This record gives sequence, C-alpha cells and structure tokens, in this order.
Amino acid sequence: CAQTIAEENGLDCKIIERIEAERLGMNSYLSVSQGSQQLPKFIVLRYQGGRGQRSIGLIGKGITFDSGGISLKPAANMERMKGDMSGAAAVLGAMGAIARLQPAVNVTAIAPCTENLPSGTATKPGDVFYAMDGQSIEVINTDAEGRLVLADALYYTIDKFKPKFVVDLATLTGAIIISLGNEYAGMFSNNDRLSERLSKAGEAVEEKVWRMPLNEVFDKMINCDAADMKNIGGRGGGSITAAQFLQRFVGKTPWAHLDIAGVTWSNKDAPTVPKGGTAFGVRLLDRLVENHYERK
Repeated sequence: CAQTIAEENGLDCKIIERIEAERLGMNSYLSVSQGSQQLPKFIVLRYQGGRGQRSIGLIGKGITFDSGGISLKPAANMERMKGDMSGAAAVLGAMGAIARLQPAVNVTAIAPCTENLPSGTATKPGDVFYAMDGQSIEVINTDAEGRLVLADALYYTIDKFKPKFVVDLATLTGAIIISLGNEYAGMFSNNDRLSERLSKAGEAVEEKVWRMPLNEVFDKMINCDAADMKNIGGRGGGSITAAQFLQRFVGKTPWAHLDIAGVTWSNKDAPTVPKGGTAFGVRLLDRLVENHYERK
C-alpha cells in the first residue's frame, strides 16, 4: 500500500526490515513483533516540496492486528482489532493528499507496522527492553503495545530528520473513549501553537480534537524500579499516562499526540463518511498543511 501511494504520487519510499531495525536498536518496536510469524515493516514515506527546509513529521501507529499478545484481549469484538492500524492508514492517506496538494514544504511520514500476537516467542509481562534512544522499558502489559512502537518511531523521526514539529496518530487507549466518546480525538501536546493549529484544522473539516492535560504528576505514574519506565500507569488517567510515556521520547521538539481510538469507526453514515472506517486524520492533516504552507 505504501509503495503504491509512493509510486502514484512521486514520493520516496523506504521500508526498514527487521534486520536493519535491529541494527538501529529499535528494540521497543521489535518487542511487539516477537509473537508473530509476519515480519515487521517500518515504513518511511517522504514528500520533498521545500528546498532546504526541515520536514514536518507525521507518525501513525500500524498494528495490523492486535490480539493483546500474552495479555490477551477478551474474545468479544476482537475482529475489530484489524483496525488498530488506523493511525498508519491515516498518515499514509494524508501523504497521498498532501502530494496532490503540492505544498512548498517537506513532509516525512512514518508507519511502524507489525502484528501483536501471543506465541512461545512473544514478549512476556515483566520483560525489559532498551528503546532506540537507550531508555529502558519494563513491559507490564503487552496489550499496551502502541506506545512501544511509537517510542522508537518518534525518536527515529526526530533524530534522523530534525522536523519542525511532529504529530502522531494512534488508536492508543480505550480510556480516551470513556473521556470523549466517539466525537473527539484526544489531543496531547507540548506546544500551544501546534495545538491551536490542529484544533482549527479539525473544526474546519469535522475531524475534531480536544486538548487533554499533560502533567508531572501523571508522568511519575509510569516510573518503576526495574527500568526507566513501565509501559502502563495506574487505572486512572490511562490516556494521559500513555501520552506521558510518548512525551519521554520527543525531547523539546514541538509535538502533538492524537489518540483516535474513539473516532476511527462509525456505526452510522455521516455527510462525508459512510459507516465503517472513518479515515479520521486524513483531512485533518491535509488541512493543517494547506492552512500554513503555500503551494509550490
């Protein structure tokens, strides 16, 4: 799919296979793939529209099927877990739209893709891995896998491309559905300007986001004795502690995380989207770029 989008729109496409990912030290990302016979694919798409400019970074969670791993999900509605790649799909779709828009800016899209399955080789609760930036992570719950793949994707994007800002999209937590239902994506950010731009773009295209808090109190909830951090916090504030986990990998780069778990599927038709998968994020990201970067 990524290669087709690249070929049709004149984009650069690179797929990092497992051996190269191992060499790069993407152990957090690769820990999620250990239970699957399908090899992971770390997709990099690049649009070059701005000479000499730093790029914009777009990252989408690409869990192509999420059983929960050893921390197995309940059987009811597990068939929906093929949709856990909605963040990656949105980012890839947005790249096609942006390429046709032809803005005078560089855009880099990253989609860390893999399955999350249980097997004799799967990651076990209590395992510790070192992420690409050297931080250690204790995996308490293998069903909190999205943040593990995004950790290495965020660091890779920021370290390699030095983007102006980064936006990641992920069906990350059920907790955000409790907070915002199916009407808004939860937005977490370290940058007021980026948050405002995303909010305005979302309102314009009916892909609305609502800013949620980040706070040191929540960050301390993912500290642990066995490693630099654990991959889940307590029962309360689950979507916030997930975002705090991601923030540990972005440094000072302007960043926004969109938790789209509640808005990627609809049981009813909307004026612009039939029921089923909504492709939430494609129009939002396209409008974000259109609002702030002129055409070539």
